Amino acid sequence: MVTLDVRPQLLDALSALRDRVAAARFPLPLAGAPRARANRDELLAQLDDYLVPRLKEPEAPLLAVVGGSTGAGKSTLVNSLVGRRVSEAGVLRPTTRTPVLVCHPEDHHWFSGMRVLPDLTRVWVPHREPDDDLLLPGEDPARVLRVETADTLPPGIALLDAPDIDSLVADNRVLAAELLCAADIWVMVTTAARYADAVPWHLLRTAKEYDATLVTVLDRVPHQVVAEVARQYGALLTKAGLGEVPRFTVPELPESAWGGGLLPATAVAPLRSWLVHRAQDLEARHHTMARTANGILDSLRSRMPELAGATAAQYAAALRLTAAVDGAYDGEHARVRGRLQAGAVLAGDALKRWRAFPLDCSPEELLDSLVESLGALLLCAVTAADERVDEAWRREPAAAAPELADRDPAPESAEHRIGMAVRRWRRELEEYAEEEVGQLDRSMAPDPGVVAALVATVLLGGRRARIAGERLAERIGARGALRLRDRGGRLLDEHVDRVVHVERERRLAPLDGLEVHPEPQAELIAALSVLQKER
Repeated sequence: MVTLDVRPQLLDALSALRDRVAAARFPLPLAGAPRARANRDELLAQLDDYLVPRLKEPEAPLLAVVGGSTGAGKSTLVNSLVGRRVSEAGVLRPTTRTPVLVCHPEDHHWFSGMRVLPDLTRVWVPHREPDDDLLLPGEDPARVLRVETADTLPPGIALLDAPDIDSLVADNRVLAAELLCAADIWVMVTTAARYADAVPWHLLRTAKEYDATLVTVLDRVPHQVVAEVARQYGALLTKAGLGEVPRFTVPELPESAWGGGLLPATAVAPLRSWLVHRAQDLEARHHTMARTANGILDSLRSRMPELAGATAAQYAAALRLTAAVDGAYDGEHARVRGRLQAGAVLAGDALKRWRAFPLDCSPEELLDSLVESLGALLLCAVTAADERVDEAWRREPAAAAPELADRDPAPESAEHRIGMAVRRWRRELEEYAEEEVGQLDRSMAPDPGVVAALVATVLLGGRRARIAGERLAERIGARGALRLRDRGGRLLDEHVDRVVHVERERRLAPLDGLEVHPEPQAELIAALSVLQKER
């Protein structure tokens, strides 16, 4: 006999696993990401809406969710099982917008709270017509669960009329799948005209995969072909490995032609008896719960590694994107250092200014020109790095995430940041020059501005600036010139490194914001391992 394990240790392990599943994220648009997100959401629905509440309160009534395609007659079937109209049915499709749960009055407290389907708002008014509008203005009918009570249902069993699984309304399809995740019993309804359709068979195979307690209803079968259609449907179930699933056939009757009436009690008596037996027979009830619960638990052995693999793929893609940024910026950083050593900054207008210094060019003008040239070199490097990143990311599907397109709102922002950085370097260099000059005899001390211009030329001019070094030594002495060059050189390296670092981090910020980390893979597997050990 199948048993239902409700030990506290198992519940703790299951809660921990649930938290790990909820924390899994798949923001990068990889090929398997949509499936991973759907699997995560489905698993969360099964854990929150069924498995955890069922293990915590095994004495709660069984919940049979009636699902099927548009026009399969689900609402009419539920109404007929209850013996009165509790769910709206009709010729307009899809008719079931708000799911309806009906139970015995003694069981109302089990479903009026948030024990199952906690994301759905409860609406319950006794003794009302099912087509009365109970929704508040502006309330979303897709997120409401209408709870009805009926003395004609025995205690211990509740029926839930779900929206169409193939509804034209996407929210209805999502809700239908969510409701099935809360079921002890899946009641799948199809018709003589649509029993071979793909959508119902997808759900049947899903129920088989999870080993859920399943029953099928072949509805609205013309009496002339009842035997033949039932035989063909049974053959399809057997071929799909579902031959042992209980099957019930409901003939096409005048009451079902327009979806508004109740079927005769004899038409649904076999199905009703089967459901009532599951509620009232202790062994049958226990087997029903245990089979569905253990089926979900067993499915974790394959579903959790699949989720873990998807998180690993996300992290691997994030690493590739990060490596492209690092490679581009490291390459440009090295190129900038090489250009600085070669004196590339002392070119163009800066070189012209240097040649005119000090007769026809002031120290401030020379410094302005050198700072502008240094900023242009850094901006060119950052722009080239971004272009290399763009080229590399175009080959990566993960880079198509909308968040990664978040770039500087204004094209001058990088230029502005770099300009601020090089001007800050200039100010600090001028302070160093003032400190060095301040140590000299006041009567022979040179202009600090001239010293700053000379040391900047030495640092940025390479071999072209040999004369600048000689002039600097003449003014502040060889030892002072060497000391100032060392301090200024370290300061230059720090500012260049900071500029490259800031721009690299700016480019990586949208990717970092997605929070794709390596830990979820290990955490998912570890949570599964703990759960399996407790089982």
